Amino acid sequence: MRNFRSGLILAAAAFFAFAGTAANAQNYEYRSGSREFCSNNNYSSGERKGFSEVREFSLPASGKLSVDGGKNGGIAVKGGDVGGIQVRACVNTWGTTEAAARAAAEGIRISTGDVIRAEGTPSDSGWGVSFMITLPRNTDLNLVAKNGGIAISNVSGDLEFETVNGGVALSDVSGDVRGRTTNGGISVVLGGSSWIGNGLDVETTNGGISLKLPQNFAANIEGRTVNGGFKSDIPELNVTTEDVKGEWGRGSRAKSVNTSINGGGAPIKVRTTNGGVKISTIDEAR
Repeated sequence: MRNFRSGLILAAAAFFAFAGTAANAQNYEYRSGSREFCSNNNYSSGERKGFSEVREFSLPASGKLSVDGGKNGGIAVKGGDVGGIQVRACVNTWGTTEAAARAAAEGIRISTGDVIRAEGTPSDSGWGVSFMITLPRNTDLNLVAKNGGIAISNVSGDLEFETVNGGVALSDVSGDVRGRTTNGGISVVLGGSSWIGNGLDVETTNGGISLKLPQNFAANIEGRTVNGGFKSDIPELNVTTEDVKGEWGRGSRAKSVNTSINGGGAPIKVRTTNGGVKISTIDEAR
């Protein structure tokens, strides 16, 4: 059971690393069937054999999309100048033999109704399905996962998301964006000179937060950590509660900042309980 659980965690981590790392969440590629997107290597061991395959679906755009990653799946969504929704589902299964793993995959169905999700039949084999989706930029999202990361890039709308064990990567998003993870870090990379929409509100319990934005970005920034360091390249943001300077990687008292920069604007809120907060500037033409 311990090896089985470790395989799930490693697989979720591998998917998130591809879907969007802390540095370049916006640069992940869509390569159907590629080893980076769909590989069962992390599910295979001496006692368990893995099987993986990519399934593709095309759906009409409706202005909103809901995705449930299930127990063992991550979700990556990228917006663009497209007319419909392209879904790539990576089906990973594992069992005591290769035949058992392949048979488990045959029993998995991908639902593309009101909520995109995978459904499987009970067996002695395990399985997980991760989703990589391209869609029109102006789309509302509702994304849910349990053991898997969530990445959203170049999407504007009402964006809601939640995962339990997995990191979150956001890049060039706008609108009303709200989400959290329990065990995982959060990376936010913003572009332009100000936020378009109501604002951003993201939170993690166990994990660090990286917020990168152009030097001239206008917003009201709220950052907070309870157990962790606080560091900022922007002097106005490098302050903490209790008038105590936060040291990156050290400190036990809550540290927070809530102030306007470059004239103020929409609220940008990033919070963690156990982890550091790092705010840095980037070249807008990155």
